[in-house]
Amino acid sequence: MAYNVAATIKVMPEGPETDLEELKANLKASMPTGSEINNIIEEPIGFGIKAIMVTALLNDDEGGTEPIEEAFSNISGVESVMVIDVGRLG
Repeated sequence: MAYNVAATIKVMPEGPETDLEELKANLKASMPTGSEINNIIEEPIGFGIKAIMVTALLNDDEGGTEPIEEAFSNISGVESVMVIDVGRLG
């Protein structure tokens, strides 16, 4: 599928004890239809906490990143979800 938007989404785990590998797997599994994860990295925040930075590809449809934000927010172990950047591809 050809996507025309890339969004960087910062996912904060509930705490340093959160299993980040399990969290990343759950993020990948929760992606709504019509979107996919292009990249996923850990970013140290401090005090042993790491944020998960997700680069998601999607189309510029009504609702934008909201379905992804909602899906991520409903995952156990996620404290917060914030869109950092949205840009057009090509």
